[in-house]
Amino acid sequence: MIACLLLQPWSLKLLTRQYPGVPAAVLKEGGRVLYADQLATDAGVTPGQPLHAALSRCPELHAEVGCPAQASAAWAELLELLYSGFSDRVYSPQEGLAFVKVGAGAARQLAALLEAPVGLGGSTELSQLAALRALPGEVRTAGTGQAEQAFLMLTPLPHLNALGLTERHLERLQFLGIDGLAALMKWSAAQREAFLGVETGQRLNRFFRGERTSALPLHHAPLLLSRSLEPDAPLLEPGEAAAALMDLATALCEELEGRFAAQLRVKVHTLAGEVQATRQLKGRLDVRGLARLAELTLHETQALPLGIDRISLELTGLSRPAQMTSLFARIGDLDVTGDLLRRFPQALVKVEWLDEYAYAADAQYRWVDWASGEPRPSPITPLPPQPPARLRRVSDPVGTHQRFFEGEG
Repeated sequence: MIACLLLQPWSLKLLTRQYPGVPAAVLKEGGRVLYADQLATDAGVTPGQPLHAALSRCPELHAEVGCPAQASAAWAELLELLYSGFSDRVYSPQEGLAFVKVGAGAARQLAALLEAPVGLGGSTELSQLAALRALPGEVRTAGTGQAEQAFLMLTPLPHLNALGLTERHLERLQFLGIDGLAALMKWSAAQREAFLGVETGQRLNRFFRGERTSALPLHHAPLLLSRSLEPDAPLLEPGEAAAALMDLATALCEELEGRFAAQLRVKVHTLAGEVQATRQLKGRLDVRGLARLAELTLHETQALPLGIDRISLELTGLSRPAQMTSLFARIGDLDVTGDLLRRFPQALVKVEWLDEYAYAADAQYRWVDWASGEPRPSPITPLPPQPPARLRRVSDPVGTHQRFFEGEG
């Protein structure tokens, strides 16, 4: 099933989460109301009002100018949460609207976690229509078969924008007295194309024929992670820079979530301009290792004596390496494993890693018995180095002279 998360308008949702229980509104650059939540709307605030008019209607209104960059960053973070915690099939055509390939139980968890209306259906179109009818924190299912047909017959006119109809189309349909999708289903395909336009009409005709979007693409995580810090005063001391880099490295390691990075880039802004340096990363680094490597990279820029006004850490070339724990999935649960061990007790061994970064092979791993876990030497097992035998000198002067005269010494 495909779940649709409806969090539009996204900038207003962010504002209401920061100030719960307070009437909130998002403003345009000119100071007029762009979006208003339900509390503000009940108090008389409407989109398009000047700020002073909105405050006269609702004195406790909290209004802020929307920040697109902040909203985009928060939306990308939410998509990463859906990808890491629920499904790898996540699709978002626009901010505030996301489709996730999950089941009914996970859809209820998402609705309770995000306090958002969630629709569940066999396609993106049906799930979005179901989400438009759901309440915040509720899951609405479109159904299948006859239940799906009844669900579509009750679709109101304002919800048809989920099928590609614009506001202009809705206005013209309302002028004709069309109140929902049921009336459009009675039209012929040629009538729909002539009234709505060829492109929109064909899209709606394909939907009525059962051609829906039932597959979601794989979610691709961003290939760049960046964290920045702007101190109150320019950084001039190595200790201050080390503390700042430790904070940035901690935030980056939390955001990696088990992924690897190929490069570390340090960017600093000084009075002389922007300077940057890059280092290659090898293997997995913890917070202290990443912070130490960032300090060495910062030293290469030679920007600390100039005073650092802004410092940024960037990790590029992100990847999530695969890990195979055994040759076959859940091999321990297979009956053939038990039969093989009963007939040939010494047939299977497992590897026990000691130190994967060790230089010597015998310090890296060893083979152990499959059942008992005891070390099992074999031809492919690296033998531990044996200490050299200590030579003992025996004092025997008579025997030494005798071997010399007999020609043996």
